[in-house]
Amino acid sequence: MMKTNELKKGCRVQLTNGWYATMFDDRKGDTRMAIVEGHVTETDMVYSHDIVRAECNNVWVMVTHTPKQTSLRALTHTLGF
Repeated sequence: MMKTNELKKGCRVQLTNGWYATMFDDRKGDTRMAIVEGHVTETDMVYSHDIVRAECNNVWVMVTHTPKQTSLRALTHTLGF
């Protein structure tokens, strides 16, 4: 298991919608900058709570979220985001 705040620039991640992304920053917090491979490939902010798993050193591990990120997830889903 890995916390979202431990994700470093260059780590590959999978999002809740199934898309993949590459971390573009070393920040911590509720949003992170990433190169998202979706319908198009673009650099954009992603919610940390939408990161499901990460690949670091060629090993995929599940990602855990802070209580604040978990509550933000509940709030954004309630609002329809």
